[in-house]
Amino acid sequence: MKKYDLRKNDIAEIIAICADALKIPGCVLLTPTETVYGLICRYDDEKAVQRIYDLKGREKNKPLALFADSVGTLEKFGVPLTRNAEKLAAKFCPGALTIVVPIPDDDTVGFRIPDHPFMLGLLKRLKYPLASTSANRSGEPNALNMNAALEMLAGEVDIAVDGGAIPPARLASTVVMALENELKILRPGPVSEAQLHSAI
Repeated sequence: MKKYDLRKNDIAEIIAICADALKIPGCVLLTPTETVYGLICRYDDEKAVQRIYDLKGREKNKPLALFADSVGTLEKFGVPLTRNAEKLAAKFCPGALTIVVPIPDDDTVGFRIPDHPFMLGLLKRLKYPLASTSANRSGEPNALNMNAALEMLAGEVDIAVDGGAIPPARLASTVVMALENELKILRPGPVSEAQLHSAI
């Protein structure tokens, strides 16, 4: 496992290293976001996605969310946005809001455009979505620093990026189901229900 510190190393250099690493099948990264520390991999890398489930002890029926740099990237890779999802994304993205939308075959997918210099920079370089989830054991508190995250995982990641401690009061993203004509709050967070309804 390789470790990099955003406070001591050049962020552009770390982004380049991580982008190259993600080309290797099965690669999983531990990275900071503006909310909590998270695990990421290529969205289409089944081996890496399986590793994330194993590292977290996550149930297979709980899908991973997508990180993307823009709505355009999501649509390019087959994520259709409802009218409400488009309005919410325009208002709150990038930011601490995960938007869940229906996709064909009666399924759903959640996406977020993170507002963190490293994560957003990495996504802009890649130009494809990443599968993502918080870097804590399922059922345990969110990881607010790199070492705490590493200690909770059932194994090692390929690269761990240290962005410093995240304030204890910081909340994980709000999660909202954005149907065509309805909103459902799935997890409360920094973006309030009143703000969501005001946006649409």
